[in-house]
Amino acid sequence: MHKLIALMFAVLVAGASVAKDAAPVAADPALEARMMAIATELRCLVCQNQTIADSHADLAIDLRQQIRELLQKGQTDQQVLQYMTDRYGDFVLYRPPVKATTWLLWFGPGVLLVGGLIGLILILRRRTRMSDDRFEPDELDGAEPEVRP
Repeated sequence: MHKLIALMFAVLVAGASVAKDAAPVAADPALEARMMAIATELRCLVCQNQTIADSHADLAIDLRQQIRELLQKGQTDQQVLQYMTDRYGDFVLYRPPVKATTWLLWFGPGVLLVGGLIGLILILRRRTRMSDDRFEPDELDGAEPEVRP
């Protein structure tokens, strides 16, 4: 019985050591809503596939707090986004603007898709021009398959 109590106490202490404090929330719900709206526009620099509103990374928590502080100082949403862009570059924006430095980001996937489709069409056209015996195995006539060096 004493071992069970000791084990439960050890698990409780271990759990308490891992627990984190709750994220600070602004006293003003309107300010918190503005902060979350801005946070959904910014990419987590650690996770990179999440917004800082969705991320639980320590950096994302710090950035949300920094947004709160900037909003409490009276900055507009656009000023906060500009501050973050100036500090971290266009990469921090979840939807970066279309400009010369982000063309590859915006148009690269489309170019790769079109290139892949063109390659597929060319290969299929070449295969339709080939004779049927090129696709048949040589083993059907009982002869050994031809091995080419």
